[in-house]
Formats: sequence, C-alpha cells, structure tokens
Amino acid sequence: MKSIIWIGLLSLLILQSAWSQDTFSIVAVDPATGEVGSAGATCVEGIGSLGGVILLSGIIPGRGGVNAQAYICINPHINLDNGVARLSEGNTPQEVIDWLVANDACFSQNFNPEYRQYGVAALNAVGEPEVAAFTGQNADDWKGHLLGANYAIQGNILLGPEVLEGMESGFLNTQGTLAERLMAAMQGANIPGADARCLDAGTSSTSAFLRVFKPDDDPDNPWLELNVAEAPAGVEPIDSLQALFDAWLLTSDEEVTDSYDFSVFPNPTQSVVEVIISGVGRQEALSVAWYNAAGQQLGQQPVRAGRSTVTLPKQAGIYWICLRGPQGQVLRQEKVIVR
Repeated sequence: MKSIIWIGLLSLLILQSAWSQDTFSIVAVDPATGEVGSAGATCVEGIGSLGGVILLSGIIPGRGGVNAQAYICINPHINLDNGVARLSEGNTPQEVIDWLVANDACFSQNFNPEYRQYGVAALNAVGEPEVAAFTGQNADDWKGHLLGANYAIQGNILLGPEVLEGMESGFLNTQGTLAERLMAAMQGANIPGADARCLDAGTSSTSAFLRVFKPDDDPDNPWLELNVAEAPAGVEPIDSLQALFDAWLLTSDEEVTDSYDFSVFPNPTQSVVEVIISGVGRQEALSVAWYNAAGQQLGQQPVRAGRSTVTLPKQAGIYWICLRGPQGQVLRQEKVIVR
C-alpha cells in the first residue's frame, strides 16, 4: 500500500513540474489612472485544464502586480502568493523579489530560486511607478527580462531576445490606454516559436491572457479580463486574444455602440436567437458573424434592419455575435450564453 501511495505522490509531482513552465509576460502600471495590468502567453499542451497561463499573474488593484513564471508550483502557486502578500504589505518591487529569492517555497527544482523568473510593477505611496525583475541563471534558454519606467517584461524558453524586444516596442510605441498598450505588447510577440516549443506548430504559444484592474476594482472582478485558456491546435492564441479584445472595445466604446440599436434574444439561449437591428436604413446591407470564446469565427450571414434568426452551436459556453457594416466594419457586439 505504501508503495502505491508513493508512486501516486511521485506522479503528482511529475505532473505539476510538467505544467511548471510559463514563457513570456508583461506586468505594468499606469500612474495617470492608477490601473494595474498584465498579459502573457505560454506553449504548454493541456494548460487549459488549469485555466490557462493567466495563473502566472497576481494583481492588487491600485497597488501593483506580480508575474511569477518558470518551474512554478501550482495549486497553490506558492511563490506568486508570497510575492503578492509581500507587495500588499508595502514592500517595493525589488524588496519583493529579494524576499522571494531568499525564501523560495516551491519544491520544483529543490527550492532553488535560480530556476525562477519574476516581474513586478507597482505604484508607491505617492503614485509613482516602481519596477523590478529577476531571471534565474538556471531558467531555460533563451531567457531574459526588460525593464522600463512602468513595466517589467520577462520570458524563458524563447526563440530569442527579439520576443521581449517586440513586446517592449509594441508597448512603448502604442498610444492609448494601458489595456491597448498591453495588447500591442502581446502582438509584438506574435511570431511562430516565440515560445520555442510552439515553433513546429507555427504559433507563438497555446494560451494567452490580458487583464487590467482599475484602482477600485474588487480583486476577483477586474475591469477587463480576457483569457484564451488553450487554443485549438494550429490556432494562434494571440490572434484569438485580439479578437476578444476588439469585441470588448466595442462594448466599452459608447460613441460607437450608441449609433446602432442591436440586441439578441433570448439570452441565455439553447442555441437559436433572434438578432434585432434598428437605427439603420431598411436597405442597408449588414451581416452578423459569431465567434466562440477563443475568438474563432464559427459562422456568418447577411442581415437587414428588423429581425433575423441566428443558430449558434448547441454546445454550452460563451459566444459573441458581431454586427458588421456594408464594408465589413464592426458596428456592435453582443455576448451570448448558450446553456
């Protein structure tokens, strides 16, 4: 009996190590708005069963965030949890990392911090940004990190330094909100093999996420959280993340959404819905397309003002129905729940 128990425990440890590699990420703060956000991706088969690579991110609204990756322990993600706790106690980002290196709590690789990688960004007591990062010498190559005034970018098992450089360029050269800059950073890493394990698949990764917290957000209810837990084989998760982000922008842009009246009924549904459109000319050529939660287009059909019927897949989940104009421009978007 004891031998069976030990075999089971060993299998659990091996399984957790198998999930322990996370690849490229960014954590950033916006001193103008007090927002804190992070984004990242990895190439790990089966990561969706754990909720996706979003598990590397811990954020304290109005304060800062920690990304902890490379040979991590999960359930709990003990080093990440400890880092968030230290940040909440008032430690600076560098103090958080120094403490984590001195107090590694993960059994993976014998509690050796030189296998870990961290990025921390925070707002201090007067609202100024502070950042720090750490890349252990035993993390898998290619590995490294980049720091800026309000961001930390880090990665391991990369194609090369161009992955992090692309993320930094996207973040720095994009005007707009913190969310838009984080999305641009992710697109900067949208190259086959960004995580070297996905090179043969022709994608950057298998899982990607983006989240932003406003200062007054509940820690469990961020203003924005998009998560491609695991894309199907051959599907680029950063493209799926972009599709979800574009849809989210529509729902948050009042100037765009006020120009058309667009609703979907019933919602939730078992699959069939009525799309109701007004505020446009009867003869204006429109179309609707529908997508799954991973951003994959599942269908499209022409519609006009009034009522049209759309049949979604019968598989339970979250879907998006997108209204497009005569030139294919996105006009409105609605989230639909299929039960």
